[in-house]
Amino acid sequence: MSKILMVISAATSLKLADGSTHPTGYWAEEVAASHKILKAAGADVDIATPAGARPTVDALSLSDQGGVSEGDAEKFRSYLDGIADELATPLALSEATMDDYDAIYIPGGHAPMADLAQDADLGRLLNEADAQGKTVAALCHGVVGLLSATKDDGGFTFAGRALTSFTDEEENQGGLGENSPFLVETRLRDQGAVLQTGPAWSNTVVVDGNLITGQNPQSSTGAAEAVLKALAA
Repeated sequence: MSKILMVISAATSLKLADGSTHPTGYWAEEVAASHKILKAAGADVDIATPAGARPTVDALSLSDQGGVSEGDAEKFRSYLDGIADELATPLALSEATMDDYDAIYIPGGHAPMADLAQDADLGRLLNEADAQGKTVAALCHGVVGLLSATKDDGGFTFAGRALTSFTDEEENQGGLGENSPFLVETRLRDQGAVLQTGPAWSNTVVVDGNLITGQNPQSSTGAAEAVLKALAA
């Protein structure tokens, strides 16, 4: 049985470009859909957050305002309620080691921009996973968590690697727009990643060796299925 470490942001707010504070959290579909697919395939999934703090779902990810239908919101809410105990008592990233896991999976929501992008413990885990050839997967804004991983010379661990992320176009169309503290796609490009993006809001998954990335919430299922395929191989 494969064992997967799902790393979820514990941030509840994000400082915007204009200095204001925006409530945030993890995106419901990205956690619920991914977790459901991985578990249904028989994987053992442990949830971890910075300092073991209980993560908070972004209210927008369960509302029409966030582009989520009432039916989908109820489906995601129901699944999250079913794993409420796991979400309430996550493992602290500082206590995790990739020696215990076959893959690491980072779902998004804007929250990872506030904590995971610079979390030293996540960076350590990502470097461990990559060095051991284990699957590294990230989704939407969760891809920004990859930036926490650096080499001994300070360079970005995943520079030169092909990946996708929530795009600048998507941020401007349905995200925070110009008030975003930074643009995930642009930041990754600036650090040397090779971005391969699909049309806005498309199911786009990029696989480069052991690195698997999904572009947006619509890519949740595709990203999880790609992880299962990689683990089976």
